[in-house]
Amino acid sequence: MHNHEVPARLVNAYLQASEFIDHQHPAVAAQARQLAEGAAGPHQAIARTFHFVRDQIQHSADFKRNPVTCKASDVLLHGTGYCYAKSHLLAALLRAQGIATGLCYQRLSVDGQGAPYCLHGLNAVWLPGHGWFRVDARGNKPGVQAEFNPPHEQLAFAVHPPFERDLPEVWAEPLPQVVACLQRYGTYAEVLANLPDVQLWG
Repeated sequence: MHNHEVPARLVNAYLQASEFIDHQHPAVAAQARQLAEGAAGPHQAIARTFHFVRDQIQHSADFKRNPVTCKASDVLLHGTGYCYAKSHLLAALLRAQGIATGLCYQRLSVDGQGAPYCLHGLNAVWLPGHGWFRVDARGNKPGVQAEFNPPHEQLAFAVHPPFERDLPEVWAEPLPQVVACLQRYGTYAEVLANLPDVQLWG
């Protein structure tokens, strides 16, 4: 995650509004402005925005909350989302502030005991002089203590190879498997029973 030179055209992809990272939505844009107002610089704006999504948006499974959300604006409207949806909102809020933000994934054991596995969604933000830096706003709970503390990553979950894995890519848009899951199922319990996964090669 320490690529210091990303071409401007690639950084621009991580500033765009899109169907699921809809930072042009009035409510998202207004929330982004509120969080950035008076910030001393990007670091403080990122910290404020990270803490807002981590602490004020309830994780769907932790809080047994419906509806299932995917679009950033819906996550903000309903105040709830799975890790994937929360990462869409964090990306939208930060992009609205002019901070390049992407989506990252880990492959984790669902119960911590091997198969089955699922994707976990988080973000990477572009920090000047550092490069891509991962943050995880899924929401803290006993045993989970994620923070924004550059240059040290403090994510919600550690991976345990070989089948758990940090996927190295920083995506500008959500993975299709994630979107399909969030759009197919209508309740948090249905999503929990059908969490998305990817096949690992090599």
